[in-house]
Amino acid sequence: MKIILRSIIAIYRKELQGYFSSSLAYVIAGVFWFLSSLFFFFILDNIVREVAQLDLQGQFGVSPPPVDVPSVVLQNFMAVMGSLSLVILPILSMGLYAEERKRGTLELLATSPITNWAVALGKLLAVLTFFVTLIMPLAVIEGLALSRGQPPIPLVTLLSLLMVSHLGLVFMAAAILALGLFISSLTDSSILAAIVTFALILLLWIVDLLGDTLGGGLGEMLNHLSLLKHYTTLTQGVLDLSSFVLFLSYVVLGLFLTAQSIDLFRFQRS
Repeated sequence: MKIILRSIIAIYRKELQGYFSSSLAYVIAGVFWFLSSLFFFFILDNIVREVAQLDLQGQFGVSPPPVDVPSVVLQNFMAVMGSLSLVILPILSMGLYAEERKRGTLELLATSPITNWAVALGKLLAVLTFFVTLIMPLAVIEGLALSRGQPPIPLVTLLSLLMVSHLGLVFMAAAILALGLFISSLTDSSILAAIVTFALILLLWIVDLLGDTLGGGLGEMLNHLSLLKHYTTLTQGVLDLSSFVLFLSYVVLGLFLTAQSIDLFRFQRS
């Protein structure tokens, strides 16, 4: 057990160091932060203007409906974050194994004493850690901006909203990255891996639309598989355990398929 844990940590440190020494990773981070910040302040400004208009109507005898500004802002922004993640995450996962194939090091990795599960898990944890470093500064900005609202939102409520919604984003990211890890193990083309991963995730993102069309038991099953449905539930501040179970199921599936893919690669080379 200790050997496996050390192997996972070794792979994790190697991959994480690779991200922080990669110019592409910094470009991705810069674009992600710029777009996310732009959308956040645009959403915040738009909702504040709408609330101001409602207050103005109230002065003329029209009773405006109450608006929970922090919740509305956070839900809208997390929806944008989810959409941006659909583009960013396939790019982050595309080279996890594809580059190993291209450099010819995958065969060495496949025949090493380290188990395929340990390698896959180490790679997944590394890329997920990098993604978490991308969203942490944004979470701080959100917390600071929303805490300045009038009337002020209770700190416990604000932290609860931020924690549940961002935890949902991290778990969804883990699911997407795990599936991207598997697709990356099938090809030596990083671009192809990113495109196929994006197509697969987009399908899982909107599969609930097909479920609503079909209806019945099959429709309910497709609805349950939807990444968007479960992610939206969590961004609304609802701590739904079934959503976390679904995301973890995708993670386990991605790791399992990746391990099987590397086993098949090793068998073909033997």
